Amino acid sequence: MSARLPLVLRQLRRPQRFPGPPRRLRVLGRSSSSGGGGDPEGLRGQRSLRDDQAFSSPGLGSPEAPTKDSIVREVIQNSKEVLSLLQEKNPAFKPVLAIIQAGNDNLMQEINQNLAEEAGLNITHVCLPPDSSEDEIIDEILKINEDTRVHGLALQISVDSFSNKVLNALKPEKDVDGVTDVNLGKLVRGDAPECFVSPVAKAAIELVEKSGVILDGKKVLVIGAHGPLEAALQCLFQRKGSMTMSAQWKTPQLQGKLQEADIVVLGSPKPEEIPATWIPPGATVLNCFHDFLSGKLRGGSPGAHMSRLIAEDDVSLLAAALRIQNMVSSGRRWLREQQHRRWRLHCLKLQPLSPVPSDIEISRGQTPKAVDVLAKEIGLLADEIEIYGKSKAKVRLSLLERLKDQADGKYVLVAGITPTPLGEGKSTVTIGLVQALTAHLKVNSFACLRQPSQGPTFGVKGGAAGGGYAQVIPMEEFNLHLTGDIHAITAANNLLAAAIDTRILHENTQTDKALYNRLVPLVNGVREFSEIQLSRLKKLGINKTDPSTLTEEEMRKFARLNIDPSTITWQRVLDTNDRFLRKITIGQGNTEKGYSRQAQFDIAVASEIMAVLALTDSLTDMKERLGRMVVASDKEGQPVTAEDLGVTGALTVLMKDAIKPNLMQTLEGTPVFVHAGPFANIAHGNSSVLADKIALKLVGEEGFVVTEAGFGADIGMEKFFNIKCRASGLVPNVVVLVATVRALKMHGGGPNVTAGVPLKKEYTEENIQLVADGCCNLQKQIQIAQLFGVPVVVALNVFKTDTRAEIDLVCELAKRAGAFDAVPCYHWSVGGKGSVDLARAVREAAHKRSRFQFLYDVQLPVVEKIRTIAQTVYGAKDIELSPGAQSKIDRYTQQGFGNLPICMAKTHLSLSHQPEKKGVPRDFILPISDVRASIGAGFIYPLVGAMSTMPGLPTRPCFYDIDLDTETEQVKGLF
Repeated sequence: MSARLPLVLRQLRRPQRFPGPPRRLRVLGRSSSSGGGGDPEGLRGQRSLRDDQAFSSPGLGSPEAPTKDSIVREVIQNSKEVLSLLQEKNPAFKPVLAIIQAGNDNLMQEINQNLAEEAGLNITHVCLPPDSSEDEIIDEILKINEDTRVHGLALQISVDSFSNKVLNALKPEKDVDGVTDVNLGKLVRGDAPECFVSPVAKAAIELVEKSGVILDGKKVLVIGAHGPLEAALQCLFQRKGSMTMSAQWKTPQLQGKLQEADIVVLGSPKPEEIPATWIPPGATVLNCFHDFLSGKLRGGSPGAHMSRLIAEDDVSLLAAALRIQNMVSSGRRWLREQQHRRWRLHCLKLQPLSPVPSDIEISRGQTPKAVDVLAKEIGLLADEIEIYGKSKAKVRLSLLERLKDQADGKYVLVAGITPTPLGEGKSTVTIGLVQALTAHLKVNSFACLRQPSQGPTFGVKGGAAGGGYAQVIPMEEFNLHLTGDIHAITAANNLLAAAIDTRILHENTQTDKALYNRLVPLVNGVREFSEIQLSRLKKLGINKTDPSTLTEEEMRKFARLNIDPSTITWQRVLDTNDRFLRKITIGQGNTEKGYSRQAQFDIAVASEIMAVLALTDSLTDMKERLGRMVVASDKEGQPVTAEDLGVTGALTVLMKDAIKPNLMQTLEGTPVFVHAGPFANIAHGNSSVLADKIALKLVGEEGFVVTEAGFGADIGMEKFFNIKCRASGLVPNVVVLVATVRALKMHGGGPNVTAGVPLKKEYTEENIQLVADGCCNLQKQIQIAQLFGVPVVVALNVFKTDTRAEIDLVCELAKRAGAFDAVPCYHWSVGGKGSVDLARAVREAAHKRSRFQFLYDVQLPVVEKIRTIAQTVYGAKDIELSPGAQSKIDRYTQQGFGNLPICMAKTHLSLSHQPEKKGVPRDFILPISDVRASIGAGFIYPLVGAMSTMPGLPTRPCFYDIDLDTETEQVKGLF
C-alpha cells in the first residue's frame, strides 16, 4: 500500500480478508485506472498526508476530545455492522459504489477503495480523460443510473464540471454525495432520513462538534463554497442553531464579515491577496475545499495563528467514511424496495355514464398512465422493461432471478359455465375483479390475460379486452398486433413448415454424397459441422466432429431424415379466419419437380409454438421445447423433430422477444399481463406460465394474480389444472366461475342464441323457470371444479335485463351446489366498484385451505386418460376411437410419448361433442376422430368429432364495421 495513505487506513485495511481485485465496470480514456501507484500529477509540492499526522491539527480540541481516526473507525465499523445484518437475510447482497473520475487522482481512488473494502462494499471506477466534456460525463452517469448492480454513484471531477445539468443527471436514489436538487430539497425541508446528506458538509459539522465547539448561537461564515456544498453546509449549521452567512472571496467588506465569525468554513483555497490576519484569533477554521467531488488537493492552510484549524485532510477522510455510510443506507433502501410492499399505485378515476357507451368510446375516454410509470409503481426496475410506444412494454425474465426469494401471492383462476356464442364475460370479470382488489380494496393484484387472435377480432366474436368499464386499455392496441408475438409465432411456424417440405424435396432429388456436401459445405476450403449438426450426430451415436471422417453409411444416416409425407402433422398457419385454407395442395410449381401433397392451414394460435410459448418457464426451456417438437415420422416409424431439421436455433431467435410478457393496464390503472393466446377448444386455452410466475412475485405474499381459462370450466379450467399446473408447479387458491342469466336460460331450454341476431324475448324478460332449469349446467361446472379440490366462487355477470328474482335464484342455487359464495357483479356498468363484493369473497375463499389434486396420473395409458376426462368431466358414457385415432395412439405410445397429459380439442358450446346439446347431456358416446401430439408443448391432443383448427368467416364479419379515421388515425368499429 502507498505510504501516502493516512495511518487510519493502513490500520483499517486487512488485505487477507478481501482478496482479489476490485470490481470495475469499465475504464475509459487516457487516465489511470488503478488505485494506488505513484504520486499523481498535481500532488507534488502540495501538502501530503503523513501517517503520523493523519489527523493532527494545530491546537485542535481538548485532551478528552476523540481522535479523528477513532471517528473514522467508528463510522466504518457501524457501516460494516449494518451491512452484516443486511447480509444475514440476503447473503448474496454486496452494495457497489461507482465513482466517475475525470483526472489522475490515484490517492483518492486508493482511499475510497480501502474504506469500501473494510466496510464490505465493492467499488468500481469509471476513469475518463481530464478534459472530458459535460456530455461525455453525463453519458457515463446515465449508464450507471440504469445499472442495477450499482447502488451508489459519486463524481470525482473538476469543480468547473459541476453544472446543474451534470449533477441532476444522477438518480437521486444513487446520489450518495447528496448533490442533486431532489436530495438537497429534502434536506432543506427537513426530510434528512429520506435523502442523502453531503458527506463533506456532514463531516465538517461532526468534526467541529467533536472538537468541543458548541454550535448553538455561533456565527458561521461559509466562504468560497458553491452549489450543493454551500447549500448543505448552511442548512446543517442552521439546524444546529448557528447563524450562517455566505460569501465569496471577492465579496465587499469581507474583512468585516470574517472578524464577526466564530467559525469560518473554507469552500475553496484562500487567494494570496487575502491576509490570514483577517481571521480573528480564537475562530475555528475548517478547510473543506479538498472534497471528494473535485478530488484535488489545492492551496495551503490559511495560517496557524487561529486556535482551531481542522484541515482539509481531516474533512475529506471523514467525508469518505460518511459516503460509505450513505452507501450502506442506499443498499438498505434498495433491499427494502425489493421486498413485498403495498404498491403506491396511482389508480385512474372512472366517471361511468348511463347508458354505457361503446367499449371503444370508454377506452378512448380514459388516458392511460405512461407504461414506465406503471412499471415503477409495481416494483419493476428501469432495465427490466422494454417500452413499445406509450402504453405497452415487455418485461424481461431477469426479474424472476431478482425476486426468486420473494413469496408468491394468491393464485386465482377465472373459468365459466358453458357459454353462448356471444361469450359470458370471463375477461370482463377478470378485469373487474383486479380493478376492485387494487383500486378499491388497495390490495396488490395483477390480471393475466391471453392475447387475442385477429381471426375472431375481424370475424364474429370481436375483441377480447373485456368490456364496458372493465377493460384493458388502449383496447385497439390490445386487439391489433400488440407487440407482434403472434406474428413471431407465425413466422417461426412457417419457417419450420418450409424446412420440412424443402428437406423432402432435396432428399428426393439428390444422391447421398451430394446431399451431405450441401448440408456441410466447403467454406474457405474447410468443412465444419454447425452446433446443431453436432447434436444430430450425437443423437445418431456418431461420435465424430470432423466431416471428412464419416463413413458413407454415417453420411447417409446423417443426411437423410427419410420423412414419410403421410405422417406430417406440422401445418402452416395464418392469424386470419380463412375456411378455404382448411385443405390445400402444395408443391404444384414446376420448380418443385412433381413433389406435391395435400396440406392445410391452421389459425396461428393453434400452432404448437403458441402452446410452447404459453407453457415454457425460461428461454432455455423454450429452446429445448422447440427442438423437441415432432413434425412427422420417418419411414421406419421414428419421430422427426425440429432439432433433426436443424431449425431449433432459428426458431428461438424468432421467438426471443415473444417470450417476454406484455405489460398493459386496466381502465382504472391497475397492471395487466397479456401474453400467449392459445384457443381453449383446439389448444389448452391459457395465458403464459411466465406471466403468472412474474405477476405472483410482483404482487407479494398478500397480493392476488387473476388469470383466465378459455370457454367453460370443462375445457379451459380442466386444461389449466391438468396441463398448465403440471408444467408450472403452481397451485391455485380459488376458482371464480362466471355465469350469466342469459346463458342459464339457454341451458334451461331457451331459443338458440346466434351472434349478430337480436336476442329473443325469453332472454330480455324475466323467466324464473328457464333460469332454474338451466342452473344444471352451473351445478355441473361447480362439481368439475370441486374434482380438483379448489374452492369455487360464482360470479354472476349481471346484464341490465336481469331481474332481482333471477339474480337471487342463481346465487342461491350456486351455494346449494357447493360454491363457497355466489356474488352478482356490476363491473361492466360501473367498473371495479361493481365487483368489490366479488373481491371480498375471493379474498376470503383464498384463505381456505386448497386441497388441489390432478384428475389423472399421467402414467396411465393414453386411452384411459381420455376416458377419464370424457366420463368424469363431460359426463360421457364412454369414448369411441376411430381406427386412425387408435393408430396414432399406438404410434405415440411406441415412440415414448404415452406419459403426456391430454388436451382435448372439443366444441366449447356443449359439455358433449354436439354443440346443440345444452344443459347437461347424458349417456352419450364421445367420438375421437383423430389424435395429434404436441411433444414440445408436452401434451397429446385428441380431436373430438368434427373439430376444425381453422375457423371461417360468417356472412357478415366484424370487418364491415372496422375503419380508420384518416384525419385522427383513430380506429373505429372495434368492440
